[in-house]
Amino acid sequence: MSTFEGRALVEGEVTAEILYCTSEIPGWGGIDTKSGRIVEVGHPQYGQSMAGKILVIPGAKGASGWSGQFHIAKLNGFAPAGVVTRSLNTKLALGLAVIGVPAVIDLPEEAYEEIATGRIATISGSRITIEVD
Repeated sequence: MSTFEGRALVEGEVTAEILYCTSEIPGWGGIDTKSGRIVEVGHPQYGQSMAGKILVIPGAKGASGWSGQFHIAKLNGFAPAGVVTRSLNTKLALGLAVIGVPAVIDLPEEAYEEIATGRIATISGSRITIEVD
């Protein structure tokens, strides 16, 4: 196991599988709120589901639909269980406040060498612990 310290954006604790996205996700047109799948055409993780996972993203892009779409996904039971991000903007900040899942930013670069889709991780406050095979 590897543990890394960042900064908590939303306090909480969750253990879940990681979905590591290599590109930002837009709210409008980026996700299917009825399945949690990434539906943005051309997105590197197209078709993968964020539902119940720790979503690792570089940031959010697009219009202010991020918070609305991710909130609808939460109401439908398909929101991520937690979020790790490299960059924070107003779209993402509002979205995280709305969905209210544990979220972390400002992890050291070496953390991203351990983060991989399918690995299990725990977010606890400002820390993330990643189970390494």
